[in-house]
Amino acid sequence: MTKQLWETRPLEIWQRAKELRAQWEHSIEEKDKLVGQGQTYAGDWSACFPAIRVIEDNPVGAKMASDSDEFSRICRLAMESRGWGREICGYHLNCWGAQFLGHQRDGSGFPYRDFVVPFPDVCDQHAKRGQQPMDLSPIPRWQGDYPMYIGPRDAAREEALVDHRVYCLQKELNDIERVFDQKFDDGRYARLIRERSIQHGYMSEVLFLMANVPTPISVKDLYSFYTMGGLTKLAPEVVTDFFRALRDEIKWRADNQIAAVGNERYRWMEVHPPAWHYLRYYRYMEQYGAVCIGSPYTHAGGGAQVEQKPDGTWGSRETVEYPEDTPMLTREDVTRIALTPDARAPYHFKIDEYLRPQSLIEFARFYKCDGALLPIWRGGVGCDMWRKEQARRLKEAGVSVMHYEGSQPGDRTDLDEHGFLDRLDIWMESQGLEKLV
Repeated sequence: MTKQLWETRPLEIWQRAKELRAQWEHSIEEKDKLVGQGQTYAGDWSACFPAIRVIEDNPVGAKMASDSDEFSRICRLAMESRGWGREICGYHLNCWGAQFLGHQRDGSGFPYRDFVVPFPDVCDQHAKRGQQPMDLSPIPRWQGDYPMYIGPRDAAREEALVDHRVYCLQKELNDIERVFDQKFDDGRYARLIRERSIQHGYMSEVLFLMANVPTPISVKDLYSFYTMGGLTKLAPEVVTDFFRALRDEIKWRADNQIAAVGNERYRWMEVHPPAWHYLRYYRYMEQYGAVCIGSPYTHAGGGAQVEQKPDGTWGSRETVEYPEDTPMLTREDVTRIALTPDARAPYHFKIDEYLRPQSLIEFARFYKCDGALLPIWRGGVGCDMWRKEQARRLKEAGVSVMHYEGSQPGDRTDLDEHGFLDRLDIWMESQGLEKLV
């Protein structure tokens, strides 16, 4: 083995993250709680109802694929036998299949949904997400809109789009209060939104520190943390404390050159979630001294999307935010701040990745990436839009690109794992790199 260049240490906060994740999973199982499925861009509003817990298919379906290929295959078979094909998102097929089986991997009963509020956009199949639970039993469903635009600012258009977002969210909250006789805690919601702003600040610091050489944390480890407080619902004060501790540890690692990969000599990026059942390819690449920095997908939620300023310096992407002292006296005040006044939504990874041609190049340059691994998923048009065009632009900017194919991040069916590793070997060797081990 080549002599290690930098010191490495396990992340001390990992065990705490594991415990918090288990705490969230146990909260879903509480018998006196209503279970909703869904997510909005307005923070963890479900925490403001006294007896509601929300599940989102993304982390659940991904964890199913990662924990047990055997069980997730059975779940997808249960869906295929009912006419849902492989073009459907693997996250959905895993979760809905368990729904039809009536149990989870550990044998416990499936937490049937009492209502659904599908994501208003991002993936092309998110709106479809609410259909199957609603078809299974007569439960209510709410579907909000999230209109946005790109290009030069237009104040009148901005105001109209934000007004519509606020209307949609307030209607959902008011309806849930009425249908389930639940009183929404507006004061708690205001505190939650203020805490979210602090959390994003800590997470942005972590993501910016990943630009250090050596990087103090790889995306493989980041995946254990970045859904905390978002898709993984927890008390806002707990999430703030967690991200503060994460920021402190990553800053200490950066200051002391504690590396994610001790022989880092090659940095690469992605654009979308990995194949959750096959995360070993991250460790495989480390044998070449190659570390994955992340992607617009992982870095969008923390607000660490960057751009090069006219003077050549790097900084956060321009956004519009309400001042910190903006009063939150009514529910409309809070929902308006929660949804942000920026209808261009530059932090939104899909808009940023697809409609800003230079965004991936900016990402690669800021994080000093030598290469990019771009998947071509067969299930989900939105996951592949402009993929070849993105590759062309990255190559023109001097970034080496490799593609690989698979069904979808939550579905193992069509990923040739051995062929995938062979392609990685060829990719690295084409750039003059051999395994250090």
